[in-house]
Amino acid sequence: MIINVSVDKEKVKSMISMTETRERFIKKAEYKQFPTIIAENYYEIIKEIGTAILLLDGKKAIGDYAHKEIIEQLKTNDYIDELESRVIDDLRIKRNKSQYEGKQFELVYIENNEKRLLLIIQKLKKIIDKKVK
Repeated sequence: MIINVSVDKEKVKSMISMTETRERFIKKAEYKQFPTIIAENYYEIIKEIGTAILLLDGKKAIGDYAHKEIIEQLKTNDYIDELESRVIDDLRIKRNKSQYEGKQFELVYIENNEKRLLLIIQKLKKIIDKKVK
């Protein structure tokens, strides 16, 4: 469910700081040993930036399907396109299987998707930059 909330730029700055910490971790991590942890961190980065964008729009996703609704809101508001939406949702599903069923990400997932994920992150960060100014 999407609810209306007050815009909180300070909270957004804090959220973005956390995503930057995750990005630094990913750059230092050994991909071959930790593909699941890397993929989960990419998901968390995208989710947090998406949450921050919605917060700047005065919205918040809550409830059981909050993460899916963040993706849908980003697409509905034309922050991401259909392909980007599918890439993020696929990552969400795989991350949930990892978190709740212990299914590991294969290294090939990172190798095949990292460029796309980084472009999505970069695109979403630019949206944040425009909204915060």
